[in-house]
Amino acid sequence: MSEPRLTESLIQSLGEQLTPVRRLPPPWLRTAGWLLAVAAIATWLLAHYGIAGMLRRWSGTPDLAMAGIGAVITAVCAAWAAFALGVPGRSARWAWLPLPGLLLWVSASGMGCLRQWVAPATHVASLPEANDCLVFIISFSIPLSALLILLLRRACPLRPVLTAVMIGLASAAASAGLLEICHSFDSTATDLMMHALAVAIVVAVNAAMGGRLLQPR
Repeated sequence: MSEPRLTESLIQSLGEQLTPVRRLPPPWLRTAGWLLAVAAIATWLLAHYGIAGMLRRWSGTPDLAMAGIGAVITAVCAAWAAFALGVPGRSARWAWLPLPGLLLWVSASGMGCLRQWVAPATHVASLPEANDCLVFIISFSIPLSALLILLLRRACPLRPVLTAVMIGLASAAASAGLLEICHSFDSTATDLMMHALAVAIVVAVNAAMGGRLLQPR
C-alpha cells in the first residue's frame, strides 16, 4: 500500500473515532443560568424574612442600598467575566469587567465606617452579630462557587486561577447582596471588616482550589 493511501486510511480511522462536542452557550446565557440559582435563593430568603425590613433600612441609610446594588452588579459582571475567560481566545481584560460595580460596592460600604460619627445612635454590631455575617457570606458562597466551577469545567479555561478569582468574587458579592435581605442592623466598621474578611476568604479559597479544579484535564 502506498504512503498516501496509508495516510488517508489513518485520517479516516481517526475521524471515525471522534466524538461530537456540543457547543457551549454564550457567556451571557450561562451567566443568566447561574443568576437563576441566586434568584431562587433570594426568593426563599424574601419568603422567610419579608422585604419590609430591608426597605426600611435602605430608606434610613441610602448608602446601604447603593452598597447592595454595587454587590449585585459586581456579582453579575464577575460571573460574566468568568464565563468569558472560559472561552479560548478571549482577552484577560475581561477580568476588569466587575471593577465599576466593585468600586460602587466598596465606596458605599465605606460609609459604614463613619456611621457612628454621622449617627451616634446607630447600633454597633457585636462580635457574634458580625460573625453571623461572616458565616452567612461564606456559607452561601460555597454552593454558588461550586455551581460556577461545575458550569466552567466543561469550558477548560486557559487562565484557571484568574477565572477562579472571578468565581470567588461573583459568589461572595452575590452572597453579600443576599445578606441585605436579612441584615438586621446598620453596617458599622466592625460589621464591614467581617464582610471584607469573608469576601477575601472566599476569593482566596477559590483561587487556590478552584484554580486546580479548572485546570485543563
